[in-house]
Amino acid sequence: MGKRILFTGGSGKAGRHVIPYLVAKGHKLVNLDLHPLGYEGVLDLKTDLCDSGQVFNAFTGYAGFEELETGNGVEPYDAVVHFAAVARILLAPDNEVFRINTQSTYNVIEAAVKLGIKKVIIASSETTYGVCFADGTVNPSGIPVREDCLTNPPDSYALSKVVGEQTARSFHRRSGIDIYALRIGNVIEPHEYDLFPGFAANPLSRRRNFFSHIDARDLGQIVNLCLHKDGLGYQVFNATNTDNSIDIPAKQLAEQYFPGTPQSEFTHDTEALLSNRKIREVLGFVDEHDWRQYV
Repeated sequence: MGKRILFTGGSGKAGRHVIPYLVAKGHKLVNLDLHPLGYEGVLDLKTDLCDSGQVFNAFTGYAGFEELETGNGVEPYDAVVHFAAVARILLAPDNEVFRINTQSTYNVIEAAVKLGIKKVIIASSETTYGVCFADGTVNPSGIPVREDCLTNPPDSYALSKVVGEQTARSFHRRSGIDIYALRIGNVIEPHEYDLFPGFAANPLSRRRNFFSHIDARDLGQIVNLCLHKDGLGYQVFNATNTDNSIDIPAKQLAEQYFPGTPQSEFTHDTEALLSNRKIREVLGFVDEHDWRQYV
C-alpha cells in the first residue's frame, strides 16, 4: 500500500529521479523545495526549510486540491524523506553551507517527531569519510569503506552531514522512531553514462568517490526499501551501487590508490570500495541499473 510522503529537495539531481520511482510504487508525495519539480500528481510547495514555522506548516497541510473533497481535513503523513541541502562545497560560502544544511535537517526531523510521523529518511553523504573534499590525498580508515569506518569531515559540507547524522541519532533517542541516514555516493543520472569511458581512461579521477557511484533510479529503490522496512531504529546505510564504476578488480584498486589502508574481505572481486553490503543484506537491495548495461 502506498504511503503519504513529504519529500524535501525533490527538484534536485537525485530527487527528480527518486520521486518518479516512488510515485510509480504507489506513494503520494509532496515536494518541499524552493524550485518546482513539475511532476504530474506531485504537489510542489515552495518552502524555506530553515524556517521552522514554514516546515511545521507544510507538514500539516494538504497534499493537493483533491483532498478538499473528502471533508475529513488533512490526513497524516507516513514518512519524511529529507534530501534538500546545499549539494556540495563551493556553491555557497562555507558558513552558509553548514548553516542551511544543519538547520534544515534539525527543523525537518523536529517537525516529524513532534507531529507523530514515524519514519524519517535523510540524505547523508560519502563525504563524511573525509576523502571526497580533502585537501590533498587522504585515506579512509579502512577498505572497503563500510558504515563502521571513521567519519572525519574536513570541510563544511561533510561536517554538516555528520552533524545531520548526530541530529538524527538524538531525535531517535528521544522519540524511538525510525530514522535512516543514507550516505549517498556520487549520483549518476541516466544521461551521464557517457562519462564512464573517461573514468576508465583516467581512474585517478574517481579516487575521491572511492571509484563508486549510485544510479539515481537505484537510489529511488533504496528509499522505497527504507520506507517499507520498519523497526530498525537509527541506522546509517551507504547508498551505492554494488560494483565499482571502473572494470578493475577491487583489491587492485585498493592497493594502487589507497596504499597502506587496512583492508577487510571483499564480498566479491568487483565490490565497490564504498561498499553497499549492509543495504544488500539488511534491506534486500539489488541493482537494477548496472553501469555495464549502458557503456
